[in-house]
Amino acid sequence: MIKLIKIDEDSRVPKYKQIVDSILQNIANGNLKINQKIPSINSFSEEFYMSRDTVEKAYNILKERKIISSIRGKGYYITRTKLESKVNILFLTNKLSSYKMKTYSSFINTLGANALVDLQIYHCDETLFLNILDKFEGAYDYYVITTHFKTDELKHLSFTDEVVAAIKNIPQEKLVILDNIKLGAGDEVIKIYQDFENDIYNALKEGLSKIMKYKRLILVYPDKAVYPYPRRILHGFRKFCVEHEINFEILSEVYDDMILKKGDLFITIEESDLVNLMKQIRDEEFVLGKEIGVISYNDTPLKELLGITVMSTDFNIMGETAARMILNKEKGQVKVPFNFIDRNSI
Repeated sequence: MIKLIKIDEDSRVPKYKQIVDSILQNIANGNLKINQKIPSINSFSEEFYMSRDTVEKAYNILKERKIISSIRGKGYYITRTKLESKVNILFLTNKLSSYKMKTYSSFINTLGANALVDLQIYHCDETLFLNILDKFEGAYDYYVITTHFKTDELKHLSFTDEVVAAIKNIPQEKLVILDNIKLGAGDEVIKIYQDFENDIYNALKEGLSKIMKYKRLILVYPDKAVYPYPRRILHGFRKFCVEHEINFEILSEVYDDMILKKGDLFITIEESDLVNLMKQIRDEEFVLGKEIGVISYNDTPLKELLGITVMSTDFNIMGETAARMILNKEKGQVKVPFNFIDRNSI
C-alpha cells in the first residue's frame, strides 16, 4: 500500500495534506478497499523520511472524517469508501443558545443531503477555539465560523491577533464568517453578518412612537457574562437615546426587589433578566404594555408565545443564506435583516 502513496517533496502543499489527499484519491479510484489495513504511523514515517507528528496529523484528520479507524494492537483500517457526494463542513460557534441553534438548523436543512456538517462549540474561549481549528486543519471543505470571545474580566472581544492568524491559515475560498465580521476578511470569503450598533439603533427608531410614551428607557446589558455581548449594542443604544433626547439608564442586571416605576421601559438581553423582570412586574401588579414596557433582544418561540416585543436578527435567514452561498459557490457579504417585532409588551 505504501507504493500507492505519492509525496511531492517540492510541493508547497503540507505533507500531512498530501497524505490525506493521496489516501482519499486511492479510495476514490478503487485501489483501497473497506477493511483494508494501512501502514502504521511509524512505518509511514520511516518510509517517507518525515516526522511522526506529520503522519499522525494526517491520520487524525482521516479518523475525524471516519475514513479510517484504529484497532488497539492491530493497526489502522479503511472504514469508509463512499466519499464523492458529500461536502464536509465544520460549523464552529461560540455557544448553544436557542437562536444559534436556529441558525444551525436552517443551515443544515437548506444543505439537505448535500453535506456532512460537524458542530463544534468553543464557549467564547480563545484557547479552545484555536485548539479546534488546529485539530481540524485541512479536514473540511468549508469552515463556518462565528467569532465572539471573552476576556479574563468576562468582557466581549471580537478577535485577537492569534485568532486572526489561525483564521488566515484557512484558504479563503473555504471560509464562511457568520454573525460578527469585525475582524475583516478577503473578497473570496463568504460573510453573513449582523451590524450590532446600527441594528439596535434602527430597530429602536422603528418603535419610536411607542417608546416615546415612556418616561425612561432602561437597557439591561450584562457587564460581565459567561457569553458576553458586543459593546456595539451599547453604542447604538446610547446614540438613539441622545439623538431623540430620551431619558435613559444602563443596568448590568435585573436586581432582586428592584424599584419599578410607572413609565419605565426595559430592554433585556439575557433570558434570566427577562424572567426576573417579568416576575417582579407580575408581583407588583403593574400592567405590562401600559404602566411598564418590556422589549427583549433576540426572538425565541417562548417570547412569541408570551407576547414579548423583540428586536431580533433573522437567524433562519442567516443559516439559509450561508448554506445557499456554499451550494451555489457564491462569494461576498450579506447583511442579515434585523427586525423590530411589536407585540403586547409595550
